[in-house]
Amino acid sequence: MKPLNGIKVIDLTHMLAGPYAGMVIADLGAEVVKVEPLPPGDITRNLLSSDPNYSFKGFGAYHLTLNRNKKSISLDLKSEEGLQTFYDLVKSADVVLNNFSAGVVTKLKIDFESLQKINPRIVTCSITGFGETGPHSLRPAYDQIVQAYSGGMSITGPDANTPTRAGIPIGDLGSGLYGVIGILSALLSREKTNVGQHIDMSLLDVQISLLTYMATMQTLSNIDPEPIGNAHFVHVPYNSFTTANGFVVIAVITDAFWEALLEVVNIDSLKDPKFSKSVDRLKNQEFIESELNKELSTKSSEHWIKALNNAKVPCAPINTFSQALSDEQVIHRNMVVEVEHPDGGKVKMPGNPVKLSYTNEDSYTPPPHLGKDTKKILQDWAGYDKDKIQALIDMNIVHSID
Repeated sequence: MKPLNGIKVIDLTHMLAGPYAGMVIADLGAEVVKVEPLPPGDITRNLLSSDPNYSFKGFGAYHLTLNRNKKSISLDLKSEEGLQTFYDLVKSADVVLNNFSAGVVTKLKIDFESLQKINPRIVTCSITGFGETGPHSLRPAYDQIVQAYSGGMSITGPDANTPTRAGIPIGDLGSGLYGVIGILSALLSREKTNVGQHIDMSLLDVQISLLTYMATMQTLSNIDPEPIGNAHFVHVPYNSFTTANGFVVIAVITDAFWEALLEVVNIDSLKDPKFSKSVDRLKNQEFIESELNKELSTKSSEHWIKALNNAKVPCAPINTFSQALSDEQVIHRNMVVEVEHPDGGKVKMPGNPVKLSYTNEDSYTPPPHLGKDTKKILQDWAGYDKDKIQALIDMNIVHSID
């Protein structure tokens, strides 16, 4: 059993933020039905689909990953018959999720106000770049746009002249996760009130929230922080260092960790008592890091990680993806899973990080072909009979491969 078994979700999303939210909810057991346009379907379905390195049997990495555990129905939402069919699905749904541009759901007549008349308990979630209100709500936005706009890029990178986006698309992924939080909150509230509500999720809002204590530091001091690479503005040594065959990160945040580090590296110049307190180490950051780099570069990352872990000094190798995805801790936690392709074979991808003590079933169904579940969903959710479904297929209102 999974925790969200019985929750029905209509997924109207594309690209990354919305599909990621739908994937998380599907992994947790909700019945997530991806409603896509008529062939060729969602644009993400064909992204990388013919790339020899990043596709498998005609499915690109985006579709393979973000649409696992989902079902697919293909529907012409812009037609009157298609819109009515969608309304009939909403009658049985709990959640409608989209990441269209602001205003699109109103234009399509699938906004919260329209859907609530059909199903008063419906929860809707719209993930947009700047939100659905405000002077910039109609501006287009993607991950890097909001990383830049939010100030996050200004503190990322080696120096103030080289603003750098986060390697992971944190703007999209963070918004997808907050979308899930909003949906779960609205569902819990519905248990008390018996009415649904709308979630207006903004990529920019999420990025501002993720500035956390650094934003408060700016409002207190009126000083804009600048990027300091992999270093820390308080703790030393807290940085990345070169080894004989790669890189490691060491994070000394207490004086006890510093003493333990000295036992491992055994550098005479750093044993001076003037470095024993964190405030004094900060004043001598450049010297301390230089001396550490000289010593750490003499042996392998594996040597130092083993020695530092034995001394309980916080540390890590700077892994490549292949190293991280084959790590024994990652494997033990079932964070690399094999998901079947509907045409046979399996693809490895990240697993579900939510580990529950009671409802912790961990299973994955293949990402679907376009329209694979059209007939069954129309039967089960809308109560259509075979003749009505066939009529919709003949009129090119829905597409089915079954």
